Amino acid sequence: MKIILGGKMKDYLVKSLAYEGQLRVYAIDATRTVQQAQKIHNTWSAGTMALGRTLAATAMLSAASLKGKEKMTVKIMGDGPAGAIVVDGNAEGKVKGYLQNPHVHFPLNDKNKVSVKDAVGSKGFLSVTKDLGLKMPFTGQVPLVSGELGEDFTYYLAKSEQIPSAVGLATVLNEDNSVKLAGGFMIQVLPQTSKKIITKLEKKLALLPALSELMIHNNSPEEIIFELCGKNNVKILEKIPVSYSCDCSKDRFAKSLSSIAAKDLETMIKEDHGAEAICHFCGKKYYFSEDELKKLYSKSFS
Repeated sequence: MKIILGGKMKDYLVKSLAYEGQLRVYAIDATRTVQQAQKIHNTWSAGTMALGRTLAATAMLSAASLKGKEKMTVKIMGDGPAGAIVVDGNAEGKVKGYLQNPHVHFPLNDKNKVSVKDAVGSKGFLSVTKDLGLKMPFTGQVPLVSGELGEDFTYYLAKSEQIPSAVGLATVLNEDNSVKLAGGFMIQVLPQTSKKIITKLEKKLALLPALSELMIHNNSPEEIIFELCGKNNVKILEKIPVSYSCDCSKDRFAKSLSSIAAKDLETMIKEDHGAEAICHFCGKKYYFSEDELKKLYSKSFS
């Protein structure tokens, strides 16, 4: 099943339970979301794959652990040429992200694939910050263990959230390096899961074709879940539309300008006679005139 709204195919995420509630299983089609990210940031091949995998993983993590207006920020700080990768997500399936250096490209490796590890690096850390509406946000952080990102998110869930998991992520490119397909799956083992089911799952994952191959053969998120657990063992709970969505605004940037040091705001007024703010997530520009900056200064420091 595909979600179609207004005549256009939409990305979506499927939440399900398997084996009578012993496993939580999620799968996502994030193709159009990653296409939008590539368009906004003009990412090259390896940058597209790294950002695409992080967007898909963040959407699944958000669906698994957030509710209402709660938000999540995923940061990957590796030692590779892509630099920092930052992605925000919420419980409604909306994600946005950017990477420090979008122009990272490598030729195909000996497996005829673009190496995400070479773009991200294998040294550094992955952190997840959850804004749950409390006074202080919660942050969990783990070292990178692979740089391919699926293994890194799996490690984060096991070590930081104590949830044994399996995460698969894939971004498939066309010959011109545009995005053909993007998606992933996430399996979480619940405390009551039997050893028999765990062993069965481990064997299935060991024999599973590459996720990219499953997606190329037109497997929907539901079909990927059925492939993982068997259709008769799965109960679909919910399908959530997924999209690239930035909620930036001039008011938000005004608040940020109001919080900088007084001398820096004075410099913008006296020397620059204005300021231009650019959103990292969507590239939208906001211009503040000298008079607008003076009003911000008066409100913040007078």
